[in-house]
This record gives sequence, structure tokens and C-alpha cells, in this order.
Amino acid sequence: MTDLPLLTTETIWAILNDTLDDAIVNQLAWQSLGYQHNADTQTWDSTNVDPTWRNDYPEPPDFIASRPAVVKLTRAIPPENKQLLKEKLGFEGYKIGELNPRLTRRATIANWLLGYIADRP
Repeated sequence: MTDLPLLTTETIWAILNDTLDDAIVNQLAWQSLGYQHNADTQTWDSTNVDPTWRNDYPEPPDFIASRPAVVKLTRAIPPENKQLLKEKLGFEGYKIGELNPRLTRRATIANWLLGYIADRP
């Protein structure tokens, strides 16, 4: 696993602007959910992952490729955080010609991560 960028608004914009690699985007979500990578054994430890995630995904899911995983992530966004991309960043969404499942999933991850940042003490 590579060194991950800090969770900042610049990182969230990089996710939205598709300038951050999909693997890094997934790893940011995994780390925030509590998954920990063991470099020695090349395995994932889900001990610190909420049981509702750990039961469905003992290994971290590929949010970019998996519709069910990103739907679960969408449902995990509290109602008060659903509009954070617009409220905090002024993100107005993608244009019709830009819409595709991959970008939509990246926006979901970005919104979830922004909520994660906002909810941290």
C-alpha cells in the first residue's frame, strides 16, 4: 500500500476531478472505515472495522467497481451530510456528458470522506 495523501479538501477535489488514482481513492475509504493493511503478510485486518461493514466485507471492497459496496457507502452517509460536497466545496455535480458510474462512485466516496472529516473530533 502506498503512502496516502492527507484527508483535506484538496484531496477531496482530486477525487472529484479524477486526478487521484482509483486505488488511492479506495485506500482512503478503507483506511477511514478502519481497515488496516499488514505489509508483512500482505493481508487486511478488519478488527477495527464496524461490524456492519466487516460482516459484509471482511476484505475491503473496491468501491469504484462494486455497485453494492458503494450503495452501502451511500446509505452510510447521515442525512445531514448528504449535501456536504455542495455546501462545503460548492461542487455542483458533473455535467450530463461527463456522467458515468465510475465518476458517480468517486463523488459518493468523496462525499462520504468529507462527512468523515467533518465528524472527526
